Amino acid sequence: MSGLVNDGMDKGSMMESEDRIEKTVDIYVSAEAVRDMKHKKDTEDFNTSKTQTPQHTGSDSVRIRSSRAALVCLVLLCVLLLTAVIVLCVQLFTNNSTNYTEETHQLLTNITNLTDERDQLLNKITNITEERNELLTNNTNLTKERDELKIKNKNLINEKDQLRNTLQIFDKLTTYKFSFYYISNETKSWNESRRYCTEKGADLVIINNSDEQDFVNHMSGAAVVWIGLTDSDVEGRWKWVDGTNMTSGFWESRSNEPNGGTSENCAVTVDKQNKEWPNHSGWIDVQCNKIFQWICEKNISKLIMP
Repeated sequence: MSGLVNDGMDKGSMMESEDRIEKTVDIYVSAEAVRDMKHKKDTEDFNTSKTQTPQHTGSDSVRIRSSRAALVCLVLLCVLLLTAVIVLCVQLFTNNSTNYTEETHQLLTNITNLTDERDQLLNKITNITEERNELLTNNTNLTKERDELKIKNKNLINEKDQLRNTLQIFDKLTTYKFSFYYISNETKSWNESRRYCTEKGADLVIINNSDEQDFVNHMSGAAVVWIGLTDSDVEGRWKWVDGTNMTSGFWESRSNEPNGGTSENCAVTVDKQNKEWPNHSGWIDVQCNKIFQWICEKNISKLIMP
């Protein structure tokens, strides 16, 4: 029994093996047939392409459309990229313009501030210049005042020396109101007498009123003395030694003085005690080269203010 089973199994196995072999053969045959058919078709297509105009197939159309779509996409992409670049450039230009405007405004502000500072400095320089000029002017004025004070001090020193000389040389000083008077003991001409007085800081006496005339007559006594009156510049126009015109005088009336004309141009004063012209009292014109005593006068105010 077991032997029958085994035989049956062996036969079944063998039959299955044969079927597989046949299928395998069929597959190989089919594959070779397909290869042969493909090779034959390729050969025919090659030969046909040599003799006939190539025709677009459906796959070629798809490839063309795909290429066109890709080209359109590329162009759109380039346009978008160019637009983005333009927008970016515009934005950069706008930002740069804004920054430039702000920098320009800041620069203008700085220029304005510098201009204001310059103007302030110029004003300060102007004020300093004016102050310097004022100081120079004040210094000049002070220098002038100093020089004037030096001159006044020098004059005071000279006056002091003259007064000292007067006090030392004059034998007799007499004061009347606001003047010092000195009557000489010697005799000189009118010009020499005046020179003596001026060398002592004084001058020949000037008689301004009757009180002073009486004082001079009392002082001179019986002497004939020169006074500071002459018409040597213009005949008949009598002037005092200080340059003032004689407006009224005390001429001796008995002899109708002055009566000497051009030959007698200087004046003396006499008192009635005089022996040369007895009973004459007043001024008499005489020749200037005659010699008489004289009276010098110095105003006290000139000792204080030259």
